[in-house]
Amino acid sequence: MSTVFTLRARPVPLLLMSSVLLALAGCADKAMLPPVASTGPAPALPQPVKSLIPTVDIAPAKGWPAGVTPRAASGFAVAAFATGLTHPRWLYVLPNGDVLVAETNAPPRPDEGKGIKGWVMGKVMKKAGAAVPSPNRIVLLRDADHDGVAEVKTEFIKGLNSPFGMALVGSTLYVANTDAVVAFPYTPGQTAISAVPVPVAPLPGGTLNHHWTKNIIASKDGAKLYATVGSNSNVAENGIDKEQGRAAIVEIDLASKATRLFASGLRNPNGMGWQPQSGALWTVVNERDELGSDLVPDYLTSVRDGAFYGWPYSYYGNHVDERVKPPRPDLVAKAVAPDYALGTHVAPLGMVFYEGTLFPPQFAGGAFVGQHGSWNRTPLNGYNVVFVPFANGKPNGAPIELLAGFVNQAGDAYGRPVGVAVDKAGALLVADDVGNAVWRVTPAR
Repeated sequence: MSTVFTLRARPVPLLLMSSVLLALAGCADKAMLPPVASTGPAPALPQPVKSLIPTVDIAPAKGWPAGVTPRAASGFAVAAFATGLTHPRWLYVLPNGDVLVAETNAPPRPDEGKGIKGWVMGKVMKKAGAAVPSPNRIVLLRDADHDGVAEVKTEFIKGLNSPFGMALVGSTLYVANTDAVVAFPYTPGQTAISAVPVPVAPLPGGTLNHHWTKNIIASKDGAKLYATVGSNSNVAENGIDKEQGRAAIVEIDLASKATRLFASGLRNPNGMGWQPQSGALWTVVNERDELGSDLVPDYLTSVRDGAFYGWPYSYYGNHVDERVKPPRPDLVAKAVAPDYALGTHVAPLGMVFYEGTLFPPQFAGGAFVGQHGSWNRTPLNGYNVVFVPFANGKPNGAPIELLAGFVNQAGDAYGRPVGVAVDKAGALLVADDVGNAVWRVTPAR
């Protein structure tokens, strides 16, 4: 619930009040449940914790010391595929093996973060390394000698508008800017594109644009794109009118350029993938904040055409969020519960199903998830890459941590994982927007 402060005596300086709010936020609730309780198909959902000041606990961004890398799980190895990047967020592997990296960050948003609470959150995001200017470009990485390290780095497309998702259909490369999908001609092997972008479909943007990242994935037949659009708020506190076309996955017909809502009530969907066994579309979603360290689990779910997943009126099916006014019991009644909880406030962003052959057979068809890490939970959660096993098209077992070590013992963040992709050899690539690197995970030799 938003907090309104009324000052009836001498005005309190904004800096002083903000410092007090930050200090109070750091003293807020702590998780009472073990992390395993908030994962899997039936997570624990305790009563919400109500407080004037939300919990704020984030790992300050520091970057990687020389010679230090993330820590891979037993039986695996990790090495830098590329370093010296500028806020790399998203990855896309082209058929010839070249790797595209979206170097990006939030666009100017003059209506986002107003007031005392917005000022505080701006300071928090700066501490987390999320306040750097957007490079607004895509770079190409090429490992021509196949040694696991990219020796070629070129500026592939520049002058974009907070780009994120990418998808190649035939000879056309589609890029999701923060406010529109655009298209470029692509020739295999080229290392730069100078063509003027061709508009394909608008996406919700604007001067608020709270969740600015827009991801895209092509249908298997290449006829349609699916785009993720996050909400314009935590729980519609800016007004439900600001949420038109948001908290949703949008379908774009490439022949007609027509768009429609494919699924809604998804607070902030990001990574998407077609599950190899079932053929269904799946996504990872960042759920709502400020209900306590034990609520609400972020999740991985299949996405059904026409389905409503609850946001903002409810979470995990029919669990009503009483902060949202007026209530909508009609929508709560039809809300679909997610398939699989990933943990509270882990911030899942990247997701890819494994269809390679380099990893052991038990990884076939499962999902890798890049978890950017919590800010609204004590202790920290996420800041890692996990693997969710699948069987018969459904999650089957507890998440397995594949890549960790992004936060040191002092609580500082060396890096934060975002996008994940599988390269042509079958290795896992991980974009790290604080460490300014792309990591490559392989079975240990």
